Amino acid sequence: MIGLKEEMRAELAAFPGKDVVLGRVALEHKHLYRVWTEEGELLCEVSGKLAFSAGGREDFPAVGDWVILSSRIEEGKGTIHGILPRFSKFSRKAAGQTAEEQIVAANIDTVFLVNSLNDDLNLRRIERYLLLAWESGANPVVILSKADLCEDVGAKVAEVEAVAIGVPIIPVSAEMNEGLDRLAPFLKPGKTVALLGSSGVGKSTLTNSLLGEKRQAVKEIREDDDKGRHTTTHRELILLPNGAVLIDTPGMRELQLWDSQDGLSGAFGDIEELAELCKFRDCRHTDEPGCAVQAAILRGDLPEDRLASYNKLQRELAYIERKADKRAQLEEKKHWKAIHKQMRNVKK
Repeated sequence: MIGLKEEMRAELAAFPGKDVVLGRVALEHKHLYRVWTEEGELLCEVSGKLAFSAGGREDFPAVGDWVILSSRIEEGKGTIHGILPRFSKFSRKAAGQTAEEQIVAANIDTVFLVNSLNDDLNLRRIERYLLLAWESGANPVVILSKADLCEDVGAKVAEVEAVAIGVPIIPVSAEMNEGLDRLAPFLKPGKTVALLGSSGVGKSTLTNSLLGEKRQAVKEIREDDDKGRHTTTHRELILLPNGAVLIDTPGMRELQLWDSQDGLSGAFGDIEELAELCKFRDCRHTDEPGCAVQAAILRGDLPEDRLASYNKLQRELAYIERKADKRAQLEEKKHWKAIHKQMRNVKK
């Protein structure tokens, strides 16, 4: 199985039950999953026990997950009984008012963050993607696509380097087949790479180039703004010719943060290193005396809008944490209410 680690086989051996096999979720439908197994691809549903024990959507299988299942080969179907521990996951807050995690891709080694060079390059959006990428446990790589449509690639790369400190930045042109060879070190056999980015940045064209065939539909670039039209509609595992696995994802219209305090340090390590030099440990980096962050801004070493972005993301994470705590309290209350109700029924 592609990307299978030996410790995962140990998890299977320890699973209480017979006639189960390992599989990997390749595609998620509504309540159904297409799963790769050594016996072929199966259409699977989760068992009643797994569904009952799930506390939220993050407890259900996601694309890239390794799962334990019983198979019905003659029907081409199976039942998922368990999910193996994830060694990485790229998550965001699910759309809506509730504080709930949506896992975009699981068990990934590298995240390709794709941004278009022919568009207005959005550094704040890149910071947001990097924050979630660092939190995922995978290694981020920034891909600057459509390099053939950019007049000064070097200047754009320098702009991104200022916010993606220590992260590989690779300009490519999938149409002209330029720069793709620099992706090879991340696309080794057995490795899994998630392809993430906004709509129209060229993810489908890049996927086709890596596959060497036109598997993904690609729509023409609009003449009025040089943007591609969004074509990918679902997350899916794609096996590349050399044995690497690519997870293609739909363009994200919004990228709300999810539990990313550790990722904040990874994405804004420059600011946090400066903060260690501040005179006061509780410095807010505004007008306090001896603030090393403000001193760096005055010297021109740190852009003021980068600090503003850092503060904004901190506030957003604090808000999500408060909502998550409230949700946890409500779930706990609901849990004990159900137990007390069951006890009353037993006494009757």
